[in-house]
Amino acid sequence: MDLDLEAELSRHTAKSVVIVPVILSGGSGTRLWPVSRESFPKQFWPLASGKSLIADTVLRTLGGEFAPPMVVCNEAHRFMVAEQLREAGVTGARIVLEPVGRNSAPAIAAAALIVAQDDPQAVICMMAADAAIPDSTALRHALIAAAEVAHSNKVVTLGMKPTKPETGFGYIEMGAPLAEMAEAHTLLRFIEKPDPDLAETLIASGKVLWNSGIFVFTVSTLLEELQAHAPHVLATVRRAVDARTGDLDFIRLGREEFAACPNISLDYAVAEHTTRAAVLPVDFAWSDVGSWSALWDLGEKDNAGNVAVGDVVIEDASNCYVRSDGMLATVLGLEDAILVVTEDAVLAAHQDRAQDVKKIVERLKAQKRPEATTHNLSYRPWGHYEVLILGDRFQVKRIVVKPGEKLSLQSHFHRAEHWVVVEGTAIVTRDTDEVFVRENESIYLPLGCRHRLYNPGRISLTLIEVQSGAYLGEDDIVRYEDTYGRS
Repeated sequence: MDLDLEAELSRHTAKSVVIVPVILSGGSGTRLWPVSRESFPKQFWPLASGKSLIADTVLRTLGGEFAPPMVVCNEAHRFMVAEQLREAGVTGARIVLEPVGRNSAPAIAAAALIVAQDDPQAVICMMAADAAIPDSTALRHALIAAAEVAHSNKVVTLGMKPTKPETGFGYIEMGAPLAEMAEAHTLLRFIEKPDPDLAETLIASGKVLWNSGIFVFTVSTLLEELQAHAPHVLATVRRAVDARTGDLDFIRLGREEFAACPNISLDYAVAEHTTRAAVLPVDFAWSDVGSWSALWDLGEKDNAGNVAVGDVVIEDASNCYVRSDGMLATVLGLEDAILVVTEDAVLAAHQDRAQDVKKIVERLKAQKRPEATTHNLSYRPWGHYEVLILGDRFQVKRIVVKPGEKLSLQSHFHRAEHWVVVEGTAIVTRDTDEVFVRENESIYLPLGCRHRLYNPGRISLTLIEVQSGAYLGEDDIVRYEDTYGRS
């Protein structure tokens, strides 16, 4: 960031500006398979630092000029969002649940309508939950400066100074400086992800920036622009917001109303059509963490340019990204390779094909392979479980229950279960009985019995569950009571 812009941003920082961060957490990150999957997408993984991407995103805008954040997420991920915010020490956040995914325009419209009920002139900044921005101070200064421009009824986006002819990003062509702030410019047009030749031409022109997807506007400006350019989006989302209900600490949008909304991004719905578009060029490190090659860019490299994460040994290789979340992974004599190992899948690819990993996911989905969308490890509001062995009529899981938490009171039509406690203590409800089960003790739950598991202790409860029966799917659960409001 040059000195003139830094001085300008510092001047704006001194002003009293309140910005509501709206974090969109609806993506599935298929280009980062096999780590990122629909059941546990990339924003919940610690890929760029010791914290998850969503935790890093929220922490960048805490305190000072920023109001508590609002997170818009898939309802299936609600407990993961709540838990990761809690672990990050974030308080006062509002979590809005999308019953179905409908892209960024409906998501930000819902957030704006909810914020408008408190302050229709509030400034909101829209950010994806899964970007990496190491310099939080530079980002905060830029958002505050963008908020000042937004008060002039502008739709402002942050444009990132490009460092190479990247084909995985969209581009922005900027025009003349704005009267409101000379460092900001009119936004002439958005350019779709280019092929390599066009990317080279765009970079050589010196007139383009990478499209960060970070937007800043007042609530009233956004709603006016939605009414002008995407009235059906606004109308259907308004009905979904009006039909919202409270669910524990979550705001649940109306299901049928939100499902009727078009599936469209804010770029297509508003940004490409508005006459109020502006761009603030910024020059700090940014990545959308959209591929394994992006993580190679971000990673700490050895003398040969290799990035190693996890239990990895590399010999006589260069410019490789190697990650293992399970077993030992070794690489010998490769260049520009990607190797990613999880408990149930391995990806090997050339760096040049990093953007095509989604084709593998599409093929796996067509084959109805569960590895396309779900992990062996699944998170629940009470803890998590991991599938260890899956056979024709039996399944073995490791279940971990957090202190003070309990599973739902439930029964199964098709399976019986045997629980063995290996750490901690459990109180097990079995029909009308309550049984205290200690380490190295077990209990049998016959098919059809009503049962519940509770951890009364101060340490996590770990048990091995052996299921047996004709059908072992997670949908064979009848819930009678649930602390977390699940049906």
